[in-house]
Amino acid sequence: MEGAISRDDPRAADVRELLAAHLAFAREHSPPEDVHALDVEGLVDAAVSFYSFRVDGELLGVGALKQLDAEHAELKSMHTAAAARGSGIGKAMVDHLLEVARARGFRRVSIETGTMAVFAPARALYAKAGFLPCAPFGDYRISPNSVCMTLRLADERPAG
Repeated sequence: MEGAISRDDPRAADVRELLAAHLAFAREHSPPEDVHALDVEGLVDAAVSFYSFRVDGELLGVGALKQLDAEHAELKSMHTAAAARGSGIGKAMVDHLLEVARARGFRRVSIETGTMAVFAPARALYAKAGFLPCAPFGDYRISPNSVCMTLRLADERPAG
């Protein structure tokens, strides 16, 4: 799907609406102690760079990169509008966020997502991008409802 990814404001009305859907999805499929999605206030933090995917101005996806320390960042708030799922927006956003992470000199990018079947497409997306399961990082803890994955950018090898 042809679209544009650019920095965006999580406080924008259409973004708030998609983020509300993201939080509702997380709360529907995960117990409260394992909902780690950021709300709008969490996304305007100085450590977070927030992006949207739009086609002709229509918001179809969001994602963010949160700096954890000088070498480690986390993908946050990855969400594609229900009607646009399966169209490559998630892959485009992951690719974009990894490019941003490389440009900023991060050596590692991680993500946390759910273990339930509904999160299987997300886990497959991250695995296809090279993310591998890892121990909990940051404030995450071991949970049967949560899986952490990481990609060591410094370990990447050119294809071929």
